[in-house]
Amino acid sequence: WWVMMIPMMIPSFASTVLLYMSIIRIGDQAVNAPKLAFSFLAGYLAIWGLFSLLATFMQWFLGLRGLVSPMSMALENNLVAATILIIVGIYQFTPWKQSCLKHCRSPIKFLSERRRPGQNGALLMGIEHGAFCLGCCWCLMALLLVGGIMNLYWIAGLMLFVLTEKLVRLGDK
Repeated sequence: WWVMMIPMMIPSFASTVLLYMSIIRIGDQAVNAPKLAFSFLAGYLAIWGLFSLLATFMQWFLGLRGLVSPMSMALENNLVAATILIIVGIYQFTPWKQSCLKHCRSPIKFLSERRRPGQNGALLMGIEHGAFCLGCCWCLMALLLVGGIMNLYWIAGLMLFVLTEKLVRLGDK
């Protein structure tokens, strides 16, 4: 799961890392810029690592119950798959999703309001940004259970959806 999360989420997070690097290169921490950027990225990936552990457990649990196909690694039970699709569809329109998405869409605001000095500060900022990102994307990752966990088309489609959702503001004020 974590290996899949990295290529799916990094494209939408890359602009934030690059912006962070340009900010710290200008400031008084320019010498430590690579270390700070790595810590920032590590914090972000740690959040997705925790989510991946939970998703792995869920996949294992569903597999033991015979609900996940061992070959396609997709849900075999249409009722469970439909339930996940409905939950994801509803969650897309909740205020919590929109609040988290707002933080992810505005890296300049996030970095200016929540900036912390030093390597530990960079790590905490990465964790915090990862938590906002997880808050807006966890349900989309649950769709991997429906389409197949190792289905490259689903992975690519979800990555493009996440990237588009973060970059294109439809209906926002």
